[in-house]
Order: sequence, then C-alpha cells, then structure tokens
Amino acid sequence: MANTPTVAELFEANAVTDDEVNAAVDAVLADLAIVAYPLTDGYALDLNAAVQASTFATLVLKDVHATQPQKQHAVRTAILLAHPEKG
Repeated sequence: MANTPTVAELFEANAVTDDEVNAAVDAVLADLAIVAYPLTDGYALDLNAAVQASTFATLVLKDVHATQPQKQHAVRTAILLAHPEKG
C-alpha cells in the first residue's frame, strides 16, 4: 500500500486550498464527531482521529484558558499533519 500524503503535502501541491483547511478547522471546533469530512475532491479526513492523534491539539482543546486562536492553530496543525483517505 502506498503512503497517502499528509494534508500539508496536498496543500503544498495546491490540491487542498487554505479555505478548505480553514473550513475543516471550523468543523472541528463546531463538532468533533465528524468521521468522514470531505476535505477536497477525492479526499476525506476523519477530523476526530486527526485531532486525537495530536497530543498538543487535544490538550489545547481541553484547556479552559486557551484562546480561540490558540485552539484554531492547534487544530490546524493537527489537520495538516493528518493523512486523509483517498476515495
């Protein structure tokens, strides 16, 4: 099985736009239960798994003192490091 690219690699290749990543971040902050988020044409991402794979993002989201921008940046990083499913 070939390795699937990370969201960051897709972003670098212009296969995923900044708006699509921002929309995924907003979706996480609105409802973490999204399992198959349609990231871009041909790729879907389990947002819950992406955040859970990042200890940092998980801790920031649980921190009552974390600001909204801190939460957004932590979630964005988790999403960029995630490997979406091609389908």
